[in-house]
Amino acid sequence: MRVTHITDPGCPWAYSEEAPVTALRWRYGDQLEWHHVMIGLTESGAEYERRGYTPERHAGTPARFKRFGMPFGEMRRSRMCGTGRACRAIVSARLDSEEHAYLALRELRFGWFTTNLLMDEDDSIVECLRRAPELDVEAIMARIDSPEVEEAYQRDKAEVRSAAGSPASLQGKTANTDGEERYTATSLIFELGDQRLVAGGWQPFAAYDVLMANLDPTLDVRPQADPAELLRELPYGLATREVALAMAAHNEEPDDEAAAEALAQSGAIQDESGRWRIGSNHAHAADRRHGGARAVAGQLRQHG
Repeated sequence: MRVTHITDPGCPWAYSEEAPVTALRWRYGDQLEWHHVMIGLTESGAEYERRGYTPERHAGTPARFKRFGMPFGEMRRSRMCGTGRACRAIVSARLDSEEHAYLALRELRFGWFTTNLLMDEDDSIVECLRRAPELDVEAIMARIDSPEVEEAYQRDKAEVRSAAGSPASLQGKTANTDGEERYTATSLIFELGDQRLVAGGWQPFAAYDVLMANLDPTLDVRPQADPAELLRELPYGLATREVALAMAAHNEEPDDEAAAEALAQSGAIQDESGRWRIGSNHAHAADRRHGGARAVAGQLRQHG
């Protein structure tokens, strides 16, 4: 089954949807073929400012989105940041593989919401990408301004801005911020053969689950996750809420406290971005490859 993941690294709604995406990746594994498509919300922070968004309003994001359980930093930036540069970095990583695109997306997303870095500057993008030792950061940045990346990014933007008349539009899960009706983040499109089902905008995990069950009731479904096994399977680091949702059975509500306790008992270590990993192998690998570069996190408000 193909899953088109329409998203943007700087969208708090998309960041809040990381737990359902992780649960899908755990439950269905390699039965899902992911394709990550970037929205390109803004090319510069000035576009946000023209819409009335300010750094002060941006700093209120943790309070507005804490109910979804993901970790946040202070998010006190000196100015607003456009998302286009980070989107291009993800598209560049996608030239290596879809999995590399997802790793780049996650690192930039956690950089956006758990640090005070200016996420439209190359130094900040590099600092975040270097947290994923699997990524060839030098190659990603070397081609970020290439015609190949730009053409692919513009194709993404055109695909995203084709939402008129879609099920997402009927549900009010689209937006028009630059002259064309577009999908909002996170939108997931599930395709199997000639069947196509759209989950537009933010949705609860159960919405995805029922769409997939109807598309292919023969899918193999993993049981609720053991935290240590989950972190070994998805070693890029998971927030408490991501683990809690993967541990939940039969679409029950996630239990963050139980997940945190189980993670601690498993020997997992939580880093400054609020993510858990087994031991410190990931950090050591990053140190060996990148000389120990680390994103500068703000003081986390622990919601995950």
